[in-house]
Amino acid sequence: MMMNTMTSGTRTEPNMAKPAFRYITILALPLVVAACGGRDAKSEETDAQPAAVVLAPMDLATAEQRAIGMGITVSGNLDPADVVAVKAQIPGTVSQVRVDRGTPVRRGSVLAVIEAQGIRSQAAGAEAQVIAARAQLSIAQQQLAASKKLYDAGAISAIEYKTAEANVDAAEAQVAVARAAAAGAGESAARATITSPINGVVSGRMVNGGEAVNVGTDLFTVVDASELELDGQVSVQDAARVRVGQPVTFAIDGLAGETLRGRVARVDPTADPGTRQVGVYVRLSNADNRIVGGQFAHGTIETGGTTNAIVIPEAAVTERNGDNAAVFVLNGNKVVKRAVVLGSAAGGTTGLVAVASGVQAGERVLLNPTSDIKDGTAVTVSAGAPAPSSDPAAPAAAKR
Repeated sequence: MMMNTMTSGTRTEPNMAKPAFRYITILALPLVVAACGGRDAKSEETDAQPAAVVLAPMDLATAEQRAIGMGITVSGNLDPADVVAVKAQIPGTVSQVRVDRGTPVRRGSVLAVIEAQGIRSQAAGAEAQVIAARAQLSIAQQQLAASKKLYDAGAISAIEYKTAEANVDAAEAQVAVARAAAAGAGESAARATITSPINGVVSGRMVNGGEAVNVGTDLFTVVDASELELDGQVSVQDAARVRVGQPVTFAIDGLAGETLRGRVARVDPTADPGTRQVGVYVRLSNADNRIVGGQFAHGTIETGGTTNAIVIPEAAVTERNGDNAAVFVLNGNKVVKRAVVLGSAAGGTTGLVAVASGVQAGERVLLNPTSDIKDGTAVTVSAGAPAPSSDPAAPAAAKR
């Protein structure tokens, strides 16, 4: 009996240990699954991160403090200095249009013709009146000559002779009236032929052949782009240093890296009561018509003297609005967008702009940032030559 009991106990021990082993195995499976799931999530998160933008050293410039020529910044659109709106001066129907947008014209070139038969008939009638008045004058003069002989011979009275003289005076007056009427009618008839008032290019055509027009109807716009004008504004304090004829250095968005020179043409005598700004008008020669009117430009009025300032290339400035702008500054392995206030312009220095606040000397700024560069974009600077200092030359854009 004892042997049976022991044998029975011996058989029982393995049966109890076996369930315990299975329990441990079941608990371990979720840990393995969790571990596998953790690796997958981490891998997906890594794959979702955008790749860093690769920058070449030439895509960056270092802000520097240096002595620059003192100047005053003005900005605005460079528009043709002479813009003329050509309007109809008589009513009628446009019979022909000889030019279109972009057609170069000379002063006096025919742009269109207005059919106005009534006005032309009036001019012809006025000329006929002049001929008739001259004929009457000729007769009166002949009668006066005959009366003079008779009066000298005593054949007629003094009153009759004075009457002959009065008839000549009246005939001369009639000729003058007829001539004036003919001149007015002729001017009206001449207005039927629409001509260009200046040398330039047709920038607008608002009429087609066959259209009826009235006095004051807009027909064409002719511009002379051989000289461009920037309509800018400066503070009252700066206006005290602006003089007509001062040189102005221009930078145009459409001509990156190129500097143009002009002059101050006019300065408003009073400040705008609302903005407390003074209008300054700057002109730029464009004899070869290389610069297209309407482009936005930054001008620097060179007032003389020098000052120390932190300068960066113009190519680093983005979202410029007057003295307020933004730049992208390299901060570790990313670029951060930073608001800046532009200071006195770097007068006479090609492609540089002074910064009053927002950037410190020694910081590196991104040149010519593209649309995919955002605040906080991760970047990697490739190996190569060190970043240039504030060099006005516009380098290549960031490489992707």
